[in-house]
Amino acid sequence: MWYYNDKEIGDEDIEGYVSFVYRITNLETGRQYIGKKNFTKVRSKKVKGKTRRKKVKSASDWQEYFGSNLNLLADVEKLGRDRFKREILKLCKSKGTANYWEAWYQMNEKVLESDNYYNDWIMVKVHRSHIKS
Repeated sequence: MWYYNDKEIGDEDIEGYVSFVYRITNLETGRQYIGKKNFTKVRSKKVKGKTRRKKVKSASDWQEYFGSNLNLLADVEKLGRDRFKREILKLCKSKGTANYWEAWYQMNEKVLESDNYYNDWIMVKVHRSHIKS
């Protein structure tokens, strides 16, 4: 389960949002991971056997998601999902805004400077217009 402002969050709470920035905390060690996730995914679908493809939006696996970091995923596998707290730090109305806020939290908390974080790298591409809203 994901939490936002200490409240469980579900599909009805995310209407109008595209992405979110999150923190996953290992409850045994206190080690954390900060990342972002989209609520939907886009995939291509062949149209009538033609080479043209149509982009189709569908729900992502956000409710089951535990990040992309291999060390974090290994700990989730070893310890069990119930040993981790998943919280949403920021709901975002665009992918660009999520990129900005993910980098902001990662830099602000100095995730690369501490062994208390699973994060191994920070990758971001943000335009000024992403932060105006």
